[in-house]
Amino acid sequence: MTAHKSGDPTTLNRLYGRAKGKPLRAGQQALVDNLLPRIAVPLEGPVTAELLFGENCPLHFEIGFGGGEHLAFRADLLPGHGFIGAEPFINGVAQALTHVSGENPVGGGPAQPPLGNVRIHHGDALEVLSRIPDGSLSFLYLLHPDPWPKARHAKRRMMNDGPVNMFAAKLKPGGEFRFGTDHAVYVRHALMVMQRHTDQFEWLCNKPQDFQVRPGGWPETRYENKARTVYGHEVWYFRYRRK
Repeated sequence: MTAHKSGDPTTLNRLYGRAKGKPLRAGQQALVDNLLPRIAVPLEGPVTAELLFGENCPLHFEIGFGGGEHLAFRADLLPGHGFIGAEPFINGVAQALTHVSGENPVGGGPAQPPLGNVRIHHGDALEVLSRIPDGSLSFLYLLHPDPWPKARHAKRRMMNDGPVNMFAAKLKPGGEFRFGTDHAVYVRHALMVMQRHTDQFEWLCNKPQDFQVRPGGWPETRYENKARTVYGHEVWYFRYRRK
């Protein structure tokens, strides 16, 4: 997860948290060595749909995609759209590559053709996001970010004024920001932050069910299932439209 200064939304701090867990399996390492370089986001220069996908298609960006289930599901659901995912944890990148390659399709079943509409960045999401031209994104996703629950670590949360200002800048008018969490402290913090940005975002909520029930086209990831079934956590889903 990335920390961010609350002022200039283009000024980035270092990544917090681990970048690697248990050793990769041979198949995962092969995907990191061979597939990732072919679909990686360029390390320099502007990041546009035309440069990544060869056409001006609707563009989606996911911050911290975990194991990549949501990213792959959405990309398979919307083959005419382009998807960018950023994740600092190499084990998550490796798992996402199994979905993108078709070797381990989301939902199980036999192997499928690779997803050609996904690009992946192993590293800092906000660094890549800063290189996307303003008003380019149709969707931006932040699902189950590290809550940093202690008050002294609140500045490390992705849901802070600096990043939210950047989200607003990169989304086109009418574009959608989706945020999900199972952490009550983060919910309160995020709502407080978003309340300061009502000039930029409209909360798509008319009744409690709108944030208590997962919307259509928003798949349940393994992380979310574990939070609900193992830990008994409630999960909240927030949708905001860029004004």
